[in-house]
Amino acid sequence: MSELSATAVRTYTVSLGCPKNRVDTERLLGALGSHMVPVDEFDDADLILINTCGFIQPATEESVATILDAVRDAAELLETTGRKPLVCVAGCLVSRYGQDLKDDLPEVDLWLNTEEIELWPAMAARALALNLPGDTPRNLSTGPAYAYLKVSEGCSHNCRFCTIPSIRGPHKSWPVPFLLDEARLLSSQVPEIIVVGQDSTAYGSDLGSGHDLPALLKGLAAIPTIEWLRIMYLYPAGLTESLLGLLRDTGKPFLPYFDIPLQHAHPDVLASMGRPFARNPEKVIDRVRSFFPEAALRTTFIVGYPGETEAHFQALMDFVKRTRFHHLGVFPYWAEDGTPAAAMDDQVPDEVKIARRDALMALQAEISGEIMAGYVGETVPVLIEKESEEWPGLYVGRAWFQAPEVDGVTYVGSPPDAPLELGSIVEVEIEKAGVYDLSGLV
Repeated sequence: MSELSATAVRTYTVSLGCPKNRVDTERLLGALGSHMVPVDEFDDADLILINTCGFIQPATEESVATILDAVRDAAELLETTGRKPLVCVAGCLVSRYGQDLKDDLPEVDLWLNTEEIELWPAMAARALALNLPGDTPRNLSTGPAYAYLKVSEGCSHNCRFCTIPSIRGPHKSWPVPFLLDEARLLSSQVPEIIVVGQDSTAYGSDLGSGHDLPALLKGLAAIPTIEWLRIMYLYPAGLTESLLGLLRDTGKPFLPYFDIPLQHAHPDVLASMGRPFARNPEKVIDRVRSFFPEAALRTTFIVGYPGETEAHFQALMDFVKRTRFHHLGVFPYWAEDGTPAAAMDDQVPDEVKIARRDALMALQAEISGEIMAGYVGETVPVLIEKESEEWPGLYVGRAWFQAPEVDGVTYVGSPPDAPLELGSIVEVEIEKAGVYDLSGLV
């Protein structure tokens, strides 16, 4: 590695996987304080930080490919310039494959697993020969509009297809005061706070009295600088009438957007999956809509789970037709090493999984297009995220029913003499709708 400045570590960062990983990356970079200077080009870096995902096979393959590219480029840089950046690999892939990964990739200088996540700053500082500057804020990477607030680590459910408990360990909540302090700081920079956790409804179940999701939500709602509050990863079992009543009574800044990972709709498949809730997801949807008739619903489904028959899949299709989700993600089942589902009989052929995914997404595209068309002629609040590089006066934002990274966007036109401020919420008259996206004028 090249000789480092005492005050600057030029850092090139790749954060893969979910928003929870992104928060881990931001916290680590923030802990380095003013030492950390972000760079956009690999060749300029003193530190290459790759935070990996190892949840399913495609994510694992992407993470491995990214690491291989980094170590190859670092070797080439050493050969051509005599300078080698320190390559640091962190996250879920490290925790999942551990020593095998280290044996296969000795070129990596520093490994950070999720079991030691609170020690990451100290471990990185030691490898970089730096003194940590003390308490420092997160280094936000999401732009001027929103930030994620990760409220917990790990998961204590035992879904038979999932690797998360073995990678991240059991559920562990961050204390309410810590999260409220972080939220105040974040909301001084961005208007939208998005609560994330492997199971957000389980927040505080491992803490004492006064540290639960209602207490956290009341504290967040009282922060005047939070304009939009969105909660992701709401497990069905946790969406009780008492929680929904609290959310309804809270009102602003809470957005009636419900991200509920159902995974399937047929009771036989749900039972086989070991999902931690009653076998009828329709009851959960009805309960949410009884409190929030205007709710925007998002979910994810797994198709091709072992033993899923055509009848099971048709029941899922019928459920989606009836429910009419705003947003829907569909994933073909992956047999992950070490999970009980991988050893089950009746594995579904890959071509069947892909065909079922495509059929369900085609159905959802039709539903989404109809829902989006319903907004034409209405005026909706839109959070402005960035300006188009190609078209002056055109901005990209999100309506309240569009979460970042996973949903569609809203394109907003504004007169050249009236530029919009990034991170502002403006009223937009919707003029056109696509399958997932909207467009309109201020």
